[in-house]
Amino acid sequence: MQQERDKLVIGISSRALFDLEDSHRVFETQGREAYCQYQIDHEEDVLEPGVAFGLVKKLLALNDETHERVEVILLSRNSADTGLRVFNSISHHGLPITRAAFTSGDSPWRYVAAFGTDLFLSADADDVRAALAAGCAAATIVPGHSLPAAEACLKIAFDGDAVIFSDEAERIFKQHGLAAFAAAETKDASRPLPGGPFKGFLEALTRIQGEYDPATCPIRTALVTSRSAPAHERVIRTLRAWHIRIDEALFLGGMTKARFLRAFGADIFFDDQATHVGSAAEMVAAGHVPHGIANEPVDQADVSDV
Repeated sequence: MQQERDKLVIGISSRALFDLEDSHRVFETQGREAYCQYQIDHEEDVLEPGVAFGLVKKLLALNDETHERVEVILLSRNSADTGLRVFNSISHHGLPITRAAFTSGDSPWRYVAAFGTDLFLSADADDVRAALAAGCAAATIVPGHSLPAAEACLKIAFDGDAVIFSDEAERIFKQHGLAAFAAAETKDASRPLPGGPFKGFLEALTRIQGEYDPATCPIRTALVTSRSAPAHERVIRTLRAWHIRIDEALFLGGMTKARFLRAFGADIFFDDQATHVGSAAEMVAAGHVPHGIANEPVDQADVSDV
């Protein structure tokens, strides 16, 4: 019998899985009570897919009759009462999601660890930050577009620094500039970077990929980074030291990432920089990882007059 820990566990909020913008507007403009009544009144109205719906569908398609590789768990701020519409929609769309936590307005991140979650996706940035602080890979799903499911292969793209890797190198770049960054990365090319918040999730994907023949593997990953030579070598050596598989690596040297993500066919892209996520979300599903120096408050005393 398969051990519970063998599974990749994804926690997802209602608003990341389904399009709940209409009901969310009711909540913001009319309050909680009106929102609850709205959900009950529309209980039988099926929710349309949200930004992360295609990703979830492809993840669940990795399961077969003998092996449950992935479990998706709903972690929702809805109450059980208002969450009935969500479960009705899950059933309508044929998604095998059976476990859930409904917290009636409180943050559901407390249950991330209890469910053994490897990745938490939510539309609530505060919940995502709390999950990251607790040591779980997490990203804020931003409004935007996802590519049509033209192929069965699951394609996930990652930024490097502050996502797969720590923000050690990015701190040098932010604080001392590009030349200092390139010099430091060249000097430390043979020293693996410390892991970032998504290292464990990428390791789990690599483990699942190992179950398939590489020629027919239904998962494909990509590193899409603003790095370029000579800063590429440390990245390659780090992944090699970790025994982590990356199928494609794009070293863009500062070029806009969005069109490359579309060319790759990403089902989702994870980046720590809000500007990169915003432009990517115009073409593919994107998640903001609020981690590292790019997401720390700016000390006004350190900002030059420019």
